[in-house]
Amino acid sequence: MSILQHKATVPVIVVALTVIVGGIAFFRSGTEVSSIPSASNVQPNAPLISEAQAAESPSAPTQSLITPRILGNPDAPVTIIEYASLTCPHCAAFHQETLPELKKTYIDTGKVKLEYRDYPLNEGAALGSLLARCAPEDRYFPLINLLFAQQPAWGGSQNMLADLAKLGSFAGMSSDSIEACFNNQDLYAAIVNQRTYWSELHDIGSTPTFIIDGTKIVGSQPFEKFQEAIESALN
Repeated sequence: MSILQHKATVPVIVVALTVIVGGIAFFRSGTEVSSIPSASNVQPNAPLISEAQAAESPSAPTQSLITPRILGNPDAPVTIIEYASLTCPHCAAFHQETLPELKKTYIDTGKVKLEYRDYPLNEGAALGSLLARCAPEDRYFPLINLLFAQQPAWGGSQNMLADLAKLGSFAGMSSDSIEACFNNQDLYAAIVNQRTYWSELHDIGSTPTFIIDGTKIVGSQPFEKFQEAIESALN
């Protein structure tokens, strides 16, 4: 992987080793979702706990922790709500192929804002969302884009925490902040638990799913499909 140069890996590998030594509890024990998988137990494509289990967890969705991130002018007249999983290939396709054109035409011109909502489909996606949420807010979307661009490299990795830590370092996160992030059990629980809330709110069955002024768009659709819904909302 060309961007992951050897010199850049040294400090973040130390972080990953620290996480391993720390022995973070594997969250699949019982119905507890407030702890994070240890580096040795991460199963990239393993499903998250059931939504029924998440609903029973003492760590209910915490609005202050799962506030959606906004790309564009917060006062834009039209909102695209995006539900995405960072290990979803179709979500990556949207961010690489369709979003740049939407950004140029509608977001950068102040007509539309994109409201990104984490909807992790497996453990790997939840850990990626955790890392992005820990980044400085102005680096959130650049890191999300990097995670999608590098999805094939880290999404199925057996050294996922170390690979995610490398990407976090490219977003300007320090070794200490990455280590603290991987130990933030409350934030991890909120990311996992919110799936139940979002699923009930907009009947989410797959990712990516988009809501534009009440219009639902499912999958990585071409720019024209979004343009039709946006123009209808603007007019």
